[in-house]
Amino acid sequence: MREVILLSEADLRSCVALDLPSIDAIEQAFVLLATAAVAMPPILRLDIPEHNGEVDVKTAYLPGLERFAIKVSPGFFDNPRLGLPSLNGMMMLLSARTGLLEALLLDNGYLTAVRTAAAGAVAARCLSRQQSRSVALIGAGEQAALQLQALRLVRPIEEVRVWARDAHKAQAFSTELSAVTGLSVTPCATVDAALEGVDIAITCTPSREPLIEVRHLHPGLHITAMGSDAEHKNEICPQALAAVDCYVADRLSQTRVLGELHHALAAGVVGDEAALLELGQVLAGRRAGRTDEAQVTLCDLTGTGAQDTAIANLAFERARAAGKGFPFGR
Repeated sequence: MREVILLSEADLRSCVALDLPSIDAIEQAFVLLATAAVAMPPILRLDIPEHNGEVDVKTAYLPGLERFAIKVSPGFFDNPRLGLPSLNGMMMLLSARTGLLEALLLDNGYLTAVRTAAAGAVAARCLSRQQSRSVALIGAGEQAALQLQALRLVRPIEEVRVWARDAHKAQAFSTELSAVTGLSVTPCATVDAALEGVDIAITCTPSREPLIEVRHLHPGLHITAMGSDAEHKNEICPQALAAVDCYVADRLSQTRVLGELHHALAAGVVGDEAALLELGQVLAGRRAGRTDEAQVTLCDLTGTGAQDTAIANLAFERARAAGKGFPFGR
């Protein structure tokens, strides 16, 4: 009887951290998207509006990796009122050679959180100025904290500003973040105050209305936008997206449908679509990203199945090396 390995969230947390090897694994997934015969179907999405819920199913086969992942990722955004987390999920890891199930990763969304933060670090390492020292976090949830943690691995961040719709949450988040990191963390009453003069801005909210406008753009700014992973979400106003010097998507086929680009296309403000880039193309040296210190760059991250397969393989290998997991037969 063939065994399948069951890995709990505790197992995975003990083996997988938000570290440079995790960031490098996600970067390699982006490179493969641009250079190899990756198979990555469109995202399967289920909306449950009466409960403010959504479920995404993502998958990808990456040549060179022994396994591929199929991820089920629910987000129910009223859950905190019930004392429950907004996000959870699991991954199935199957052999790329035989299709047989090798592991169930019951991560409750942990691996998604890690790979999402790692993607933000990949984007910043690729597109922001090397000596970027200040960042504005637009949002005050778990992902905002993870984005800062990942960013600090690739940029010498010294100053953090925080904006959230709930000012009390922004204050509490800033206080906690300052205590944990030792950095100067300032809650801001407006997006304008948060973005004024910063090197990097990271948007990580489920907003349905634009938060960053043209007036917020200034020379040298890099924006990582990751909240718009559904058609109805929008953090960057179309005119601001059209005004940046360099737009980069994780996958153009996705951002045209559900990313920030989707809204700019609908508004008819995007000019030459041939100038739109993918992150993997820039990382692989096939297209130029930032070309001078004064440019404004924007990376539109919607989350890809390639990232999920990359982090699931990394997690499985680390767990196996550490002797983690519970085998059960089929």
